[in-house]
Amino acid sequence: MEKVNDSQNNKQTKDNLPNVLVIGPPINITVLKPKHPQKYNLSKPWNAYNSPPLDHFMVENKYDPTMFQALICCAYSPINAIVLQFIPCLKLVVTSSTGTDHIDLSVCKCRGIQVANIGSLYSEDVADMAVALLIDVQIKISAADRFVRTTMRFDFPYCSNSKLGGKRVGIVGLGNVGMQVAKRLEAFGCIILYLSRKKKPFVTYTFYSNMLELAATSDALILCCPLNEQTRHMVNKEVMLALGNKGVIVNVARGPLINEDELVNCLIEGQIGGAGLDVFENEPNVPQQLLAMDNVVLSPHNAAFTTETYMATTQLVEHNLEAFFSNKPLITPIKLD
Repeated sequence: MEKVNDSQNNKQTKDNLPNVLVIGPPINITVLKPKHPQKYNLSKPWNAYNSPPLDHFMVENKYDPTMFQALICCAYSPINAIVLQFIPCLKLVVTSSTGTDHIDLSVCKCRGIQVANIGSLYSEDVADMAVALLIDVQIKISAADRFVRTTMRFDFPYCSNSKLGGKRVGIVGLGNVGMQVAKRLEAFGCIILYLSRKKKPFVTYTFYSNMLELAATSDALILCCPLNEQTRHMVNKEVMLALGNKGVIVNVARGPLINEDELVNCLIEGQIGGAGLDVFENEPNVPQQLLAMDNVVLSPHNAAFTTETYMATTQLVEHNLEAFFSNKPLITPIKLD
């Protein structure tokens, strides 16, 4: 009887495993790579920004489009109708992000495709970044750092910064991230205001239903809400003028919440005091004018990327895939209403 070697056994096992399409920039693959690859096969990563079209990618790598039942992606991966049409047997999308604005949920609903995100996993890290950006803009830590490095002098303009305690901070979106931001800023002695679709029960912070009224009453705005057609460009010139020339805007949610052109103009004209931005309207592009502004602090959509969260993200993505392939409920499903 012919002996079957280990490599043949491994190949047979691998061929019998479910296949998962990986979509996203290569930097995310280390996060999404499972610790136990024998549970399913991961494809080569397809990057929508610098790879050939998905159908060409399938042909080049000899992938049968019908072989993929699931895909994993990140916030930078556009999972739109064009992409989804090339994966006819897809039944699951797992994103390593909280937001799902990069996924066409209506198509997923029509086709019966389940969607999972990472729930509230990033909330504390994103809240830390929001507070850090606000402090940096208020106290000008990054500007002072650049001054010392480039001049080797200590005559940095005094009285150009502002204390955080006592500031009225308007939080736009009092969900998981917003609540964590509020909790941190309360410890600094800030007065918390918030904008939401409806008043939150058991919350003592002052509620606003109108963006202009919130801006006019706040010293700073921190954006923590999802991006959708109702929230796109919710921060425009009118809101910025209401905030005033000492007001600060911090965005740790999604870039298109702010009309970026109007933000740049208001900063140039001195109509707002500063901005702390972890996200941008046309990522990865950053407006050139922002780079030279000392009252602006920039971060490359990096708020949630702590070592601890990377590990937790890996586990949660794995657990959602394992639940799906075991015919169990997803761990962090998105309701496709």
